[in-house]
Amino acid sequence: MKKFKQIDCWISCILIVTFLIWSLIKLDETFIIGYFVVGGWHIISMFIHIINNWFVEKGSSRNIYHWIVFWIFATAGLGFIVYPLLYILLVAMLFAAPCMAIYYTWLCYNEVYVKMQRPIALLK
Repeated sequence: MKKFKQIDCWISCILIVTFLIWSLIKLDETFIIGYFVVGGWHIISMFIHIINNWFVEKGSSRNIYHWIVFWIFATAGLGFIVYPLLYILLVAMLFAAPCMAIYYTWLCYNEVYVKMQRPIALLK
């Protein structure tokens, strides 16, 4: 588990920084591609955490984040019936998605380098 979480954290960091730099260099629709690549990686990571029951106990930060993402998907699904709702969600996600990506990466970092420390390391 620890090895996967370390890889997950580093891949998230690398993807975010890579697409940020690439978008600033190209100044085109590259940032939209970055939204889908980084978001896709985080969705895969979330499913792996749910399947393995890692840090998803009720009330945890990860559990709350998972529910927020679930409601975003549910709202998007409903938005295909009520089009103004989809438009509002997409505009909101244009600004919220980068913050969510950074928060998810921080969440992974916190789980690996803070929560998974050995108890003796916390005595410093």
